[in-house]
Amino acid sequence: MRYFIEFSYNGKNYFGYQIQPEAISVQEELEKALSTILREHIKTTGAGRTDTGVHARKMFAHFETDQAVDQNLSRRLNSFLPPDISVKRIFQVKDDFHARFDATFRTYEYYISLEKNPFTEESAWQHWRKPLDVDKMNEACKILFEYEDFTSFAKLHTDNKTNLCKIYKAEWEQDGSELKFTVSANRFLRNMVRAIVGTMVEVGTGKLKPEDVRKVIEARHRNSAGTSAPAHGLYLVDVGYEFD
Repeated sequence: MRYFIEFSYNGKNYFGYQIQPEAISVQEELEKALSTILREHIKTTGAGRTDTGVHARKMFAHFETDQAVDQNLSRRLNSFLPPDISVKRIFQVKDDFHARFDATFRTYEYYISLEKNPFTEESAWQHWRKPLDVDKMNEACKILFEYEDFTSFAKLHTDNKTNLCKIYKAEWEQDGSELKFTVSANRFLRNMVRAIVGTMVEVGTGKLKPEDVRKVIEARHRNSAGTSAPAHGLYLVDVGYEFD
């Protein structure tokens, strides 16, 4: 039987979600806890892989077992997992339902602190030395909807078969001294959101004009875009599915 797990994690101490050699990952901790409780080797497949230091408020993965599973497993898992990983719920799905390939969208949020704030130092990019023009950043965001090839925002030398993505939402919102970027798409390339944020911040500081984003995208090369924003300000906040 196939089961879905909904969980969240603080990515500070992890080299991303996906298992890596000689590096601690969220997937490794999750599989270790599942295998211990169910007393069999459990392999999970995540909805995606987050970069080192990136957080997830809502993440999904699936696993298979012949054992009947109920919500008591969620509580037991939380007892075995470290404090920075939390399982929300576990539920059965069809045997061919896939955490990665059946996801219809992913949504990320990125947080910037516009003032020096010791309480958000590890959860938001502290960008207070230069003011940001949020209106121009939102103007630049509208250009993203005109394109589907985001090679310029993709990490170099990856195993991506395609760099095509469909962006559904991209906007900045300011609430006092906090600036939040929300972006939703059918899929994301490795490092894509952080590269977009870094480029938009260059628009906000005046280093780039909003219309320059077209040139960045059309160059189809990572060096044309801005420096990636720090990982600790990025959160995966939603993954969409059409559950039966």
